[in-house]
Amino acid sequence: MTQQITHLSNDHYQFPPCDLALTNPDGLLAVGGCLSLARLKRAYSCGIFPWFNEREPIMWWAPSERGIVELDEFHISKSLKKAMRRMQPTVTVNTAFKQVINACRTQRINSEGTWINTQMLDAYYAAHEAGFAHSLELWHEEQLIGGLYGIMQSGIFCGESMFFNQPNASKLAMWALVNWLKKHNAHFIDCQLENPYLTTLGAKVIPREDFLTRLNKANEFEIPADMWLAQTLENIYD
Repeated sequence: MTQQITHLSNDHYQFPPCDLALTNPDGLLAVGGCLSLARLKRAYSCGIFPWFNEREPIMWWAPSERGIVELDEFHISKSLKKAMRRMQPTVTVNTAFKQVINACRTQRINSEGTWINTQMLDAYYAAHEAGFAHSLELWHEEQLIGGLYGIMQSGIFCGESMFFNQPNASKLAMWALVNWLKKHNAHFIDCQLENPYLTTLGAKVIPREDFLTRLNKANEFEIPADMWLAQTLENIYD
């Protein structure tokens, strides 16, 4: 099929097939549209995600290679185990979504800049209120020290961003997430793009075609009703 960029309207939520995405830049599939709940739900169910900077149009991506973490392949180093024993963090889900996403935004603005712009903040706040964007938080002495957030509407947790205020806190958040997903027989974590940090945790890349095949299977997964209720996760590192 011929590669092309599709210009989306605000009225129709259909996306073009992912194999129409450009190779340069890799994965750019469409521009425009909006970040409504209906469009976000449709995008993630098709293996597409938004990613753009503050003064850019909305851009939608489906990379030729997808970064994922297989739950049984998550790498737990000796130093991470030591950090967990030293910190003994309290782990919660969906108790501080806005704090987590704003901390992710702040950390990236202070380093290399961020795609978590005001449009994205508003969209993911709304997705959280609608019940398909979730956060996982790490606390130490009642202070938020790390966490992550993402989308889950099937057997895949689509990770969006993470942050840490203490060394290893974001890795501990990922470890807790992996165990929570395993407890509920979820499939895997979608990291979208590979990076060296995630590779140290066991992330790998798979071809887009393989990812979409697994996504279709994961769309049959029924999320347990109590999985993402605001709660403390007891003994999550056992």
